[in-house]
Amino acid sequence: MPEKVENIYYPLPAKVTEIIDETPTIKTYRFEMEKPFTFRAGQFVQLTVPGIGEAPFTPSSKPGTSPELEITILKTGRVTDYLHEKVKVGDTLGIRGPFGKGYPLEKMKGHEVLVVGGGVGLAPLRSCLYSLFENIDDYKRVSIKYGARTPKDLVFTYQHEDWAKMPKTDLKLTIDNPYPGWSGTVGVVTVLLDRENGFDVDVNDAYVVSCGPEIMLKFVTYKLLDIGFKPEQIYLSMNRRMSCGVGMCHRCNVGPYYLCKDGPDMCYAKIKDYPNVFG
Repeated sequence: MPEKVENIYYPLPAKVTEIIDETPTIKTYRFEMEKPFTFRAGQFVQLTVPGIGEAPFTPSSKPGTSPELEITILKTGRVTDYLHEKVKVGDTLGIRGPFGKGYPLEKMKGHEVLVVGGGVGLAPLRSCLYSLFENIDDYKRVSIKYGARTPKDLVFTYQHEDWAKMPKTDLKLTIDNPYPGWSGTVGVVTVLLDRENGFDVDVNDAYVVSCGPEIMLKFVTYKLLDIGFKPEQIYLSMNRRMSCGVGMCHRCNVGPYYLCKDGPDMCYAKIKDYPNVFG
């Protein structure tokens, strides 16, 4: 008999077991899958809300195979509004995937890894960080630069101290504007790439992974190039209009590349010359 092929359009049942309030507009949903789920850091899934719709999200939990999965979600549209306002612990949603290629962590072994995140963009990067920490001896160093609008908009604050204590790891934070009680760096996340703010990553021997709003990715990329990084060293998590997940709806392209199949973590060298690289 021919081997049974799973239907990539059929969502697997996923029961909500916990909802964590990260910020006033961001929540992490923990799911118990009907069967163990496998994904690589940087791959994404389509989360189905029955009767409402579905939307793409990159898991924020530890990659590998597990009956549990975490997705961190910003309230920003019809599906996400419903998730934030209506979905409760015990509800069953659907997950299909995973899709995409994920981060090229094998290529980064033996080098420094610079992780640059903005707002909820740290969610996909958390999965990447779990992989890096698990194999920290394979990398020279992991340097995390993370920014948000205010201290209240920083996600995973309960893990920051542990991350900063990891071997060969440093973590620096910033907020966009002065805020009562904040004594740390102030400015958009690109200020953390300035030498005067302690930036000491070796631009000749490092790879960069970055995730955040598209406008942030644009200016982070320009800043990286300005301080000496080459396009081949820069990987951008670009979660844009990935409806089908398999390159059939032709909505998520950057030039000839489809983010759902060729990304969503794209090497800037491949896409830099196309006019719609940043929307």
